[in-house]
Amino acid sequence: MASENLEQRVAALEAEMLRLKQVIEPQKQVPWYDEWFGAFLNDPLFEQAMKYGRQYRESTRPKMKGKRKKKHGAS
Repeated sequence: MASENLEQRVAALEAEMLRLKQVIEPQKQVPWYDEWFGAFLNDPLFEQAMKYGRQYRESTRPKMKGKRKKKHGAS
């Protein structure tokens, strides 16, 4: 008798867990980057931030003392 009651309770818990998983788990899984793609399109502040970042990165690169000459006609 006790095992039947326990089996009923476990079955009820399993059914409830299945229902909860269906509610919690998103039906359509979208990668996080797709949600942000295009968020800063035509945003002048974002463009300015990218410009400052590029200028900073270029300022930290080692400077070349002389320009290399390209070899012409080399095969």
